[in-house]
Amino acid sequence: MARHLRLYMNNPTANGTDGTEISSGTDTLPLAVTLDANQAETKAVKCAVRCDTGYLIEGDTTIYFEGTNAAKWQVAADNSYADAATALTMAQWGATLILSGVAATNTVFWVKASSTVGENPQNDRTVDLVAEGLVVAAA
Repeated sequence: MARHLRLYMNNPTANGTDGTEISSGTDTLPLAVTLDANQAETKAVKCAVRCDTGYLIEGDTTIYFEGTNAAKWQVAADNSYADAATALTMAQWGATLILSGVAATNTVFWVKASSTVGENPQNDRTVDLVAEGLVVAAA
């Protein structure tokens, strides 16, 4: 079955078609955030969702995390934040994000990862970033 909804990172441009795909399902280009395991730390990463050319989402797109450590991740809408530091302080973070108007160009959003003091260093692959929506052919 064809898959026409994709996720991107590496500073994607709003309404553009740039970024590095992270939704290939191969774990070769996962969404990666490096946090200091010796302190409580939080970092934000700019991401985007878009459909393949010729497709769009009918209705809303829901973005969320699932998996063992999903509670350490949150999502927020983009408000044209200048950078990750601004997004961290200004965005309204939550477990789920609802986006509308997802089509063949980037709809930007932010993800936030957090660590706790004394957490063991790890390469955690227990969490998935999920984008759900009804993909249809564009008219």
